[in-house]
Amino acid sequence: MFKPVYISTAKQISAQSPLSDDWMEHPLLYGESFVPAVDPDYRQYFPPNTVRRQGKILKRALLVSRQVTDAAGTDSPDAIITGTGFGCIENTKIFLDALLKEGETFLKPTHFMQSTHNTVSSLIAIDCRCHGYNMTYSHKAISFECALLDAFIRLKNGEAANVLAGGHDELTPHFHTLLQRLERLEAGTAFRSETAVGMILTNRPARHALCRLDGVETFYRPDGQQLKQALDRMLAYAGYRYDEIDAIMTGCNGMPADRQAYDCRCAKLFPDKKRLRYKHLSGDSFTSSAMGVYIAATCLHRRQIPAHLCEEQTHAAQDGAKCLLLYHLSENKTHSLILLSSCGN
Repeated sequence: MFKPVYISTAKQISAQSPLSDDWMEHPLLYGESFVPAVDPDYRQYFPPNTVRRQGKILKRALLVSRQVTDAAGTDSPDAIITGTGFGCIENTKIFLDALLKEGETFLKPTHFMQSTHNTVSSLIAIDCRCHGYNMTYSHKAISFECALLDAFIRLKNGEAANVLAGGHDELTPHFHTLLQRLERLEAGTAFRSETAVGMILTNRPARHALCRLDGVETFYRPDGQQLKQALDRMLAYAGYRYDEIDAIMTGCNGMPADRQAYDCRCAKLFPDKKRLRYKHLSGDSFTSSAMGVYIAATCLHRRQIPAHLCEEQTHAAQDGAKCLLLYHLSENKTHSLILLSSCGN
């Protein structure tokens, strides 16, 4: 018999106040096209040699992972599964710059060792002494969804009791400039940022769990019928009806082309549902969907949807939220559906 899956706890370092849920009442708003993550004072959490030697993405991933494992009372998770689009791009740039300047003679091995995508999961495993399943997914905009789906299947099948899942990406000013030149950024309300989200998922009843994870599905170039059938399947399996979904949280980043794609799909799939957004708070990255899951889980845990998450400014804050559906699409090619519900149901 399949087991229910819960998001026990989750933490973030992003464009909002780090390791905090202040965005619920006092969100930070930006007008720039690139906003780096707001870093905490790592000296309060790590010894000086760790602060000095590790890159930003590694310190962020390590800190949020420690925070969630401590909060969940899990010394060593059964599995560590990470999604990342860019990986350790800062260390990659440092290593390649040194290679161009110095040749192959005097290269420092640290930057090379900390430049691969799976460095993040490996470092977390070493820190929490996890010798179990360790996987990194790097599939552009559905990197975190792939990691979440892997964790969901393992917990459902009883192959693990608790899993540390995360979405981590950093962005350098140089790479942001390249993205602008490639016209991946358009005029609009979107801004690029960085993501560091860690969460503990478990199939054991958790007294203070944030929410229940009822379903995860990903698609490549689906038609409307495929998405509708997948949604019906997820709802039936979770014991929910379509009219019990309180709102749809989309990954719309505010750019005209992106908004048009979401408007077209949502008008057909969810014509009567309130739509929520979150990238105006966290920014856009390949793993920004991890922030979406964290924000939706926090809303369900508190049973409240703040007004500043609503796409239509006329909507007021909503109390008593019990079921949220996250819908993400990228370049109108890759799509994902994530169903979350309150643990009280």
